[in-house]
This record gives sequence, structure tokens and C-alpha cells, in this order.
Amino acid sequence: MGKEKTHINIVVIGHVDSGKSTTTGHLIYKCGGIDKRTIEKEAAEVSSFKYAWVLDKLKAERERGITIDISLWKFETGKYYITIIDAPGHRDFIKNMITGTSQADCAVLIVAAGVGEFEAGISKNGQTREHALLAYTLGVKQLIVGVNKMDSTEPVYSGKRYQEITKEVSAYIKKIGYNPASVAFVPISGWHGDNMLEPSANMPWFKGWSITRKEGNVAGTTLLEALDSIISSSLQAPLPPPTNS
Repeated sequence: MGKEKTHINIVVIGHVDSGKSTTTGHLIYKCGGIDKRTIEKEAAEVSSFKYAWVLDKLKAERERGITIDISLWKFETGKYYITIIDAPGHRDFIKNMITGTSQADCAVLIVAAGVGEFEAGISKNGQTREHALLAYTLGVKQLIVGVNKMDSTEPVYSGKRYQEITKEVSAYIKKIGYNPASVAFVPISGWHGDNMLEPSANMPWFKGWSITRKEGNVAGTTLLEALDSIISSSLQAPLPPPTNS
């Protein structure tokens, strides 16, 4: 008998339509969290919401095409049993998000790399800033940033666009209190699966992520590896208070 894996919770946050549910659904689908036949049956009924469809269980959510309630889904990595709290991106549902975020060991911030999409999310009216600040304020000590929709940059899978986004997001998360050196930034496509579980051949310019922290430095390439780099909350030190942004 092997050693029992540790259970951790993560919350997936980010601006509306950044691809949170698609990314989450893809991960859970590939890591065996749900029955393959379920997604295939559901996917036959829709087109663009293939993976997200699995997460949006409620009838009202399906009809409206948005995530309303927090969906809890579990899956397994090489190191952990992970429960994903899929938080809504729409401003109206911020209360739901607060309920979910405060239970998380780590937040996964999804930002869309598409033309205009990143800018909308990081703008003063976007939820990228608000969700990151909320996560920090509620004491979520670890952060992973998934730069999603790399397949929709111009040109596609643009290293330049990725660098641009990581620079701006790093500056913002530093301002609110996170240390960017301890945050894994991963360029992904939640739809196509680039850098989700395996390194993508579409982004040869990406040499992997690395994080520096007192508990030990870690490096990797994929989002799955970044999830395995999370430190369980029982081993974490307290965060300094948030700074005014």
C-alpha cells in the first residue's frame, strides 16, 4: 500500500469568458475526475462549451451559458487529491466566489491571451484584478497563472504576447502582495490542451516555469506540474497583510 495522498483545494478565478470552465473541465476530464461517456454525451449537444459543459451541471447554467454556482470537482495528480472550486466570473456572482475562495490552498488565475481579451480582463472594470485581490485578501497564499487561449493570439502561440501578459500580471500581483517569483506562469490552451498535462510542441519558445520560495525552488512546464508544486495549507506560513492597490 502506498502512502495516502494529501487533499488540497484550488479555486479557479479570472475574468468572464477567460476559459476557466473549459480549462478546468479539460483537466478533470484528462485526470479521470469524470466519466468519459458523460462528456462525450454532453459534447454531442453543444459545440464551443465542450469541456465547460461538464462543470455547468445546473439547468439554469446550461440555458444561460454561464457558471452560476460553485461546482466542486475532484481529480487526482501524481501528488495530490485535488478539489477544484470553479468560481463564477460574472460580477453579480462575487458572493459565490468569496464562499469558494476562502476554502482554497491555491488560486489558479486564468487570463485570456486573445486580442482585446486580456486587456478587457485587466482593465479597471475587469475581474482579473478584482479576483486576484480578493484571493489575496481572503488569505489564499499561493497563486498559479494560466495564460489561456494561446491558440487565439496573433500570430497564434505568440511568445511575444505571452511575455507582454506575464509582465503586466506580475506587476499587478506584486502590487497587491504576491511575490511574482513564487508564482508559476504557464501558457496554455484549455481547449486544445497545450501545456495542460504535457509540454506543447506549439510553443517551442517556452522553456518552462520556475518558482523561488523558502520551502524550496521548483520548475516545470505544464499546468499539471504547477498544481503538483502547491504546498498544502498545513505547511504554509502566514501571508503579510494586503497592500492598497
